[in-house]
Amino acid sequence: QVRLVESGGGLVQAGGSLRLSCVMPARTFTSYAVGWFRQAPGKERDFVGSINWSSGSAYYADRVKGRFTISRDNAANTVYLQMNSMKLEDTAVYYCAARRYGGSDNARLYEYWGQGTQVTVSS
Repeated sequence: QVRLVESGGGLVQAGGSLRLSCVMPARTFTSYAVGWFRQAPGKERDFVGSINWSSGSAYYADRVKGRFTISRDNAANTVYLQMNSMKLEDTAVYYCAARRYGGSDNARLYEYWGQGTQVTVSS
């Protein structure tokens, strides 16, 4: 059984920063990718970015490119989503997910998901 746990959500002022964490199981696949998705009320789940665990290579959606950064800490088995220069449109429930092999922007390809963490940006 593989389950991811997101944390770090909360209320932040527009222009501010938040860092989300996604804790991976201590034992997991040797080759996999972790994706970040978000879902605002009444809207569909959108791709934010992904990272290849072994290489650290990351890919981002155009809407967050230049503002968000995905990284990982191997020792802590944790993937981070650093969000800077936050905007009101970033308000959503954020999810991390994992799949074997390479990353994808298609949520349907991810096999394991976290429970989500709420991020609210205020003006």
